[in-house]
Amino acid sequence: MNPDDSFGYDVGVDDAVVDPHALLRGWLARCDGDTTPLMTLSTIDADGYPDSRHVLLSRCDAEGRIAFHTDSRSRKAAELAAVPRASVAVVWPGLARQLVVTGDVVVQNETGQREAYARRSRYLQLLAWLNEDEAAAARAEERRSTWAAFDQAHPELEPPRTWVGYVLIPRRIAFWRGDQDGPSNRLLCTRTGDSWVVERRAG
Repeated sequence: MNPDDSFGYDVGVDDAVVDPHALLRGWLARCDGDTTPLMTLSTIDADGYPDSRHVLLSRCDAEGRIAFHTDSRSRKAAELAAVPRASVAVVWPGLARQLVVTGDVVVQNETGQREAYARRSRYLQLLAWLNEDEAAAARAEERRSTWAAFDQAHPELEPPRTWVGYVLIPRRIAFWRGDQDGPSNRLLCTRTGDSWVVERRAG
């Protein structure tokens, strides 16, 4: 099977990209069937160094804005408050695909945050409440008993006050494709005002 057949909306490797947002959504639609649609989120720390970790991709809307969620007490939340810019990367090793999106970050509205929490698995809803430094320092038996007791006592959960969502607004999108029979290919899409400049670059 051609790896391109595994994607929904796509363009041929030699075709012009008219709408980078549509191509972005098409590639990220590949995550819909994955059990862990993870992406690498890179922020800038207080010393000016990149700081990377994996987060769940919550959604990508019609304008290519990417939402993700975390704890407002986390290091990444503090870094985004100081420098509201970030990059995310998603890779499909078996399909020789990689996507990198860079842009500005804003806090998501409350409706979007609540909707994202409602879509989380029961485990992740509980984790949002119980992912505390104090619990992490406890012994495994104590952590698990606390978790089980909280789970039993709270059959329905609302988002904790520490639940926060962010939206990445793309400024630059890089689509990379490998090629077993030739050089890899990268499409670099850069926003300039209301339009995009699309360039083909070496992989």
